[in-house]
Amino acid sequence: MGKKLLLKDVARLAGVSEMTASRAMRGAPDVSERTRQKVEEIARENGYVPNRIAGALASNKVNLVGVVVPSLNSSVFPEVLSGISSTLKTTPLKPVIGVTGYDLNEEYEVIREMLSWQPSGLVVAGLEHSEASRKMLAAADCPVVEVMDVDGDPVVHCVGISHLEAGRDMANMILSSGYQRIGFIGTKMPQDYRAEKRFNGFLQALEAQGVALADKELYSGASSIETGRMLTAKLLERSPDLDCIYFSSDVMSVGAYMHCLVSGVSVPDDLALAGFNNLELLKGLPMQLATTDAHRFEIGQSAAAIILDAHGGPTAQKIIKLEPKSVKGESL
Repeated sequence: MGKKLLLKDVARLAGVSEMTASRAMRGAPDVSERTRQKVEEIARENGYVPNRIAGALASNKVNLVGVVVPSLNSSVFPEVLSGISSTLKTTPLKPVIGVTGYDLNEEYEVIREMLSWQPSGLVVAGLEHSEASRKMLAAADCPVVEVMDVDGDPVVHCVGISHLEAGRDMANMILSSGYQRIGFIGTKMPQDYRAEKRFNGFLQALEAQGVALADKELYSGASSIETGRMLTAKLLERSPDLDCIYFSSDVMSVGAYMHCLVSGVSVPDDLALAGFNNLELLKGLPMQLATTDAHRFEIGQSAAAIILDAHGGPTAQKIIKLEPKSVKGESL
């Protein structure tokens, strides 16, 4: 935890009075545009977050833990939230959620808003942020835990898996099963940094064994079963000789499985499929699809535990790495 930057510090750096700085941050009409921009720029550069708890409450914390995630479209991030909630359940702390849509500028706004309410902790998905967001997280006067990923440079605490390792492990499992004509389908590329890392790890492992990726389809939109069906059909039309497709998510591999069912493509005899996340969704299928367990619930539990531990006083940086578990299933 860094030293909290106060409004008077921003005012001093901007060369204005504390009252003027306060009015500038609120967008008051009696402050010139030039002064407002200068104050805002200094606040942004130094990670200043306005305190919106007025009067006597200003020195207190609210019993909220901010959770900042890129999406709630699938059960991936709700499972992390469930892990957080289960650990906080017997405490006064409760989670609140902000969604960024995989947009770093929106993430900055969400983090800023969360921190302005003086939460008891903040959990943020991923390690990649704008420089302004990193400064805010470093200057926060509550415990901050980045989750889902360990391939990078954490601001403070971190809990997750190596997505590079997850991609390499799945590539090795696919290759050891005898597949050579391998394709890849990914969504939210390249905004989803973790999916990008899995893909890079996957390519590294293929290259190490002298296998080139046969074809790929990168889609900027979100994952869905419908999109999985559509992109699988598109990829197979272009490269009908593929014998395996690796997907950035289970939702997409389920869509591919549906395409195979309606098209008379036998899995895995004609085409092998593998995804990522080990979603509950897979349990309802006639066939167990290959996937990777990313320990989402456990990640949430560990992040909440770090926040609770930090309430006893300053704690040393904690980086908890969980091992991704590749599941072969019946589709490889």
